[in-house]
Amino acid sequence: MSSYQRIDRISEEVRRELDAIIREELNDPRVDGTFSITRAEVTGDLRFAKVYVSVLEDDKRDGLMDALKNAKGFIRRSLGKRMIIRYAPELIFVSDKNIEYGVHIAKVLSETIKTNDHGGEQDETES
Repeated sequence: MSSYQRIDRISEEVRRELDAIIREELNDPRVDGTFSITRAEVTGDLRFAKVYVSVLEDDKRDGLMDALKNAKGFIRRSLGKRMIIRYAPELIFVSDKNIEYGVHIAKVLSETIKTNDHGGEQDETES
């Protein structure tokens, strides 16, 4: 088995466990259901994990990221209890704006298509 496959499996397991820990065990009013852990990247030595968090509502992003950074020790300890690995990785939370960017691009594309459709109809009526 390749080392990369093992790291990928551990990264996915870290992502799932972190999502469960944050939703079930973290009692902070800034943490509600409007977020998603999109991915976790664990380093090869399993010492660090970069965790990408996507927040659906812009006004709640800063509060959620602050809550996660403040509870980093608690979350890491809970992760160590849930997973069977020698060391619980140090967690680095990063705001992931890919979903938000995708929604923006879809909106721009749909507006462009509507504009082109209306432009095409105007050309036909003017002729």
